[in-house]
Amino acid sequence: MLQLQSQSSLHHPSPFDLHNDQAYRAWRAVKLQNYPRDARDLVVEIRDPLHVSISEHAAIMQRIARSNMTLFALPQAADKNTFARFCAQFGLTRLDKNLCADDDGISELRAIPEGLSQEYIPYSNKPINWHTDGYYNAPGQLIRAMVLHCVQTAARGGANALLDHELVYLLLRDADPLFVAALTHPHCMTIPANVENGVEIRAAQTGPVFSVDAVDGRLHMRYTARTRSITWRDDATTRAALQQLDALLNSEHTPIFHHRMQAGQGILCNNVLHTRTAFDDDASTGEQRRVLRARYYDRISTSVPA
Repeated sequence: MLQLQSQSSLHHPSPFDLHNDQAYRAWRAVKLQNYPRDARDLVVEIRDPLHVSISEHAAIMQRIARSNMTLFALPQAADKNTFARFCAQFGLTRLDKNLCADDDGISELRAIPEGLSQEYIPYSNKPINWHTDGYYNAPGQLIRAMVLHCVQTAARGGANALLDHELVYLLLRDADPLFVAALTHPHCMTIPANVENGVEIRAAQTGPVFSVDAVDGRLHMRYTARTRSITWRDDATTRAALQQLDALLNSEHTPIFHHRMQAGQGILCNNVLHTRTAFDDDASTGEQRRVLRARYYDRISTSVPA
């Protein structure tokens, strides 16, 4: 039988320690207090992306503190240089240069009909299921923050659903702490190696769904709802935990935010769970949905930029 395990952290008392119910209850009360109820509550208008004002920064930090995410709206779509400089004002500088990213580490997500990128769903117009970014990364390459910025919206579709991973933890722990124990097991989830033409591009990665970041004591979630090319720890409690998690992700009662980005808008978050619906580009004009994506090893900083 799976036992509750104490999660070690340099930051005590940790609300994510299953043996510390007092710390968890205190954190839970703060988490649920004034939690946003609608995607419109997450929006912050930015006048100049190169010089975020103190009041704009404070508004974003308020939303990040409550739900680990914010939606931002710029006067117009930004180029990659402006986008990177905007992100840097929130302490985001250490980019994860993943396989299909450009040389600068920023990806331009659009439907690509051929080449390596088209083999990956983010570079298609297909729907993307629930996941956090970098779930296949090695432990030393945690994706702590992710930013999306819409340059050109789709003719139809392309909406995102967003769900705070801390809230998912809270709902699972309230349902049964053993669910959390199962999902923090170090062998809970395995992503097989990525092999292209007989060459291993990325090694297999095994690890937990939930972990406590040794850097700052914050909760990290590593998850994908994919059903192919993934192996879960084969025990009854893990299966029950995954079933409960799937129910949460598909329940109309779970506080999921839905938003379809328009040109100039974006999502700034501490790598929350997210999805994307399928979309169609404008065949008459040839215009494509284009979204800039940056993944960071940094977490969003609460410090006001100089």
